Amino acid sequence: MEEINNIQVVPCTDSDYLKPLTVHYNQNGTKKSWDYMRTHDSVSVLIFNTTSHCFVLVKQFRPAVYMCEWERGKSQSAKAAAAAAAEKKEEGEAEASEAQEGASSAGEGSSEWPPACAGVTYELCAGLVDKPDLSLEEIARQEVLEECGYDVPASKLKKITSYRSGVGVTGSKQTMFYAEVSDDNRVSAGGGEPKEGELIEVVKIPLHEAMTFAYNERIPKTMGVIFSFMWFHNNMAPRYKISTNV
Repeated sequence: MEEINNIQVVPCTDSDYLKPLTVHYNQNGTKKSWDYMRTHDSVSVLIFNTTSHCFVLVKQFRPAVYMCEWERGKSQSAKAAAAAAAEKKEEGEAEASEAQEGASSAGEGSSEWPPACAGVTYELCAGLVDKPDLSLEEIARQEVLEECGYDVPASKLKKITSYRSGVGVTGSKQTMFYAEVSDDNRVSAGGGEPKEGELIEVVKIPLHEAMTFAYNERIPKTMGVIFSFMWFHNNMAPRYKISTNV
C-alpha cells in the first residue's frame, strides 16, 4: 500500500467521478459565481463486530490527501528558503541572491515527495451511489462485503443519518448506516475491488480505545469516523453496558 512512485500531476479533463463547473447567479440583487464539482452521492457504514467488541474500519491511500500534504510541505520549504534569504541579506548581496533562487525553486515544486504514509487515512467502509437499480441499503451491503468481507443482509443495516459533505465544493449527500457483524459473517478478507483501483486494508479498533483513537489528531481519519464513534457512544454503548473510554 505504501509504495508510491512515478507521480505525475495532469489536468483532469474527463472523469467518470467528478466534473468541475461554474454556476452564475443573482443573490439579493448581486451577481455572483461559484465553482463546484458535480459528483455522486455516497453511503458509509459504521461496522461493529459483536464477537470481538471492535469497530471495523478501512485504511487506504488517498491521492488527494497526499497531494495536499505535498503542497503544504512545498509551501513550508518556500517559507524556510525565504527566511534563509533574509538572513543571508545581512551577509552580502551575492549570497542573498543565491538563497533567493533557492526560495524560488522551492516555490516551484522542487521539494521532495513525502512518504506514501502521508496520504493514508482511516475511514468508514463507504462507496458511491452509482447503481440506480439498487437501494442505498443494498449499495451499503455490497460495500461491506467488498471492502471488509462481511456478508450482512441489507435489512440488518440501520440508518444513522444523512448529511451534506464538501458543501463548499461538491454538496453531495452521504447516508450513514450502522451494521453489527460477528466473526460468523466473515466470508472473505475484503480489501476492495482491484479492478476499480481499490487497495484497502481492513483495520479493527477495540471499543475501549475508540474515543482515544477518534480524538488523536496524529491519526489521519475522516470526520465520519469521529461522528460515528460518538453516535455509538451515545446510542449503543448504554444498551450493551460497555465503555468506549470517554
